[in-house]
Amino acid sequence: MPHRSTAHEVLAVVFQVRRLGTRKPQLDVLLWERAMEPQRGAWSLPGGQLRLDEDMTSSVRRQLAEKVDLREVAHLEQLAVFSAPDRVPDSVYGGRTIASTFLGLVPSPATPTLPPDTRWHPVDALPPLAFDHETMIVNAHARLNAKLSYTNIGYALAPREFALSTLRDVYGAALGYPVDATNLQRVLARRGVIAPTGTTAKSGRSGGRPAALYRFAESRYRVTDEFAALRPPT
Repeated sequence: MPHRSTAHEVLAVVFQVRRLGTRKPQLDVLLWERAMEPQRGAWSLPGGQLRLDEDMTSSVRRQLAEKVDLREVAHLEQLAVFSAPDRVPDSVYGGRTIASTFLGLVPSPATPTLPPDTRWHPVDALPPLAFDHETMIVNAHARLNAKLSYTNIGYALAPREFALSTLRDVYGAALGYPVDATNLQRVLARRGVIAPTGTTAKSGRSGGRPAALYRFAESRYRVTDEFAALRPPT
């Protein structure tokens, strides 16, 4: 069998809940448009080849900063390895390409400035994607949904301070189904995930009683209940 070189790339599936405060907030994923073959014009996940002098986490952070100018990532973790021999036909790296994927989360208030070839896309309306990147996004979304059940990972998607209605919208957009604000507050407060700030939001044009504001107790990832599961309404 002829020898073929093997390259290793790191790719980031970066999610953000966008359009908060509208009727339909949505979970978006960050993609950039390929300018070269193979699959020129297809959308792909940001990332690139792992250098010999860096670990994978350092590599993905560098490439998010260099290629799509994204530095406001509140959570970043390695997810899975994709190693099908033909996953990148005619590899730009000259041989077989193995990919390690990372889950990245950007909090909703952040508005990073992106290059012209980079855009946010709704996860439920993805454009034509390069190679196996759609499978990677599906895999990362499933992992995020699971982690919203048993960890405090919502801190990396939500504003620093929020009304319960805003937190409901964040979780609902990420999970893909409606969430009851009262039940969500009860579950997260019982686990010590969120706490009241003692302040209220500014009154809107319609007046009414100002909403109480909450915050996440920690801005660091932790497991809160390893057997918990948030479920869609029946």
